[in-house]
Amino acid sequence: MPSAAVSRPLEPEINLAPATVTSVPPSDPPKQYLTRGTSAYRKASFALFLSGYSTFALLYCVQPLMPIFSREFSVSPAVSSLSLSLSTGLLAVAIFCAAAVSERFGRRSLMFCSLMGASLCTLACALMPSWTLILVIRALEGLLLGGVPAVAMAYLSEEIDPKGIGAAMGLYIAGNALGGMSGRVFTGILAEFLSWRVALGVIAVFGIAAAIGFFTLLPPSRNFSPRRSNISYHVSAWLGHVSQSALALLFIIGFLLMGSFVTIYNYAGFRLVAAPYYLNQTELGLIFTAYLFGVGSSWVGGTLSDRFGRYPVMMAGVILMFAGVLTTLASSLVLIILGVAMLTAGFFMAHAVVSALIGRLARGNKGHASALYLLCYYLGSSIAGSVGGKFWSAGGWSAVITFTGIMLALALVAGQTSYFISRRAA
Repeated sequence: MPSAAVSRPLEPEINLAPATVTSVPPSDPPKQYLTRGTSAYRKASFALFLSGYSTFALLYCVQPLMPIFSREFSVSPAVSSLSLSLSTGLLAVAIFCAAAVSERFGRRSLMFCSLMGASLCTLACALMPSWTLILVIRALEGLLLGGVPAVAMAYLSEEIDPKGIGAAMGLYIAGNALGGMSGRVFTGILAEFLSWRVALGVIAVFGIAAAIGFFTLLPPSRNFSPRRSNISYHVSAWLGHVSQSALALLFIIGFLLMGSFVTIYNYAGFRLVAAPYYLNQTELGLIFTAYLFGVGSSWVGGTLSDRFGRYPVMMAGVILMFAGVLTTLASSLVLIILGVAMLTAGFFMAHAVVSALIGRLARGNKGHASALYLLCYYLGSSIAGSVGGKFWSAGGWSAVITFTGIMLALALVAGQTSYFISRRAA
């Protein structure tokens, strides 16, 4: 009969090989987000609202003055549009540099210096005696303003709780809308009763005040530390974002939406100061109160996207833009204003959502992703805004509508494609 097995405790296995120490990289510190309902969140949101307000007021304050520039300096409508196109074009280029500089020196100080410098440029522009010098100063202003948009979007993506970023981004874009409206309306009214030089001086003072308020309110970054980097690091980051198809399509959408929006606003003024409307500068400036629809729609769009998803809200914004563009074909002034309001509401709704999507889809280096988006965004303003002048001169308002309609149709296709790609990758 076999003997029963005796159970004995297992002896520890002795390993005589030299011990190998595995180094475990330290884990990243937990993120300290600014959450909705806190004082810091409210201060950051309002500070970035001020930065958006100042940026767009300074950038677009010349838009209602284009017919005046055309008469006073004896230049064509397309040439007068260079007062805006040069600024937006160089702003687009400067955004690349700003993203890299902010990695080294920090977000808050760079945005403040950019806002203050651009405000002083607007003040100088009001004193320039010639058209050439005005264009030089406006070009410099575009370079300086490049330090705000991409860095502001990066700050939001890094510091705001992802659950509340849609609302915060919407408020930032609302600042853009309100600034764009204020810059256009105030300059139009002041140019009518005083002069365009006084108008630009007043906008410059507003910009200086907004820059000071921004710096006072914005909390320092808690999830970002300045670091040294070389050019290969930045190139690698940009190429990495471009290689993401869903993200790259959003960059294209930024070009198309901004190009359509600025083209309509640039040449609506030329249409409305001529027969049969004969609007004066004050009346023309008041048309830009349509930006109030952008103030509300950007915040509403951002909030709805947190709840219902970003792509559906973005596409709704583009469709609303398309409907607004078609409505401006009417001869009735009331319907033209309604169409401009629809265009504005749709644009800022879509822009707020796309801006939030950029931060969500970017895999690291969010400042670089924001820079690429805004490069395309402002190139759309610069290139399409000037090309639209050729359509205006060649075929009037119907040609302008054809040009913008094609861009918006392409934006719809790009948005749908980006959505399917992102769903497949999820």
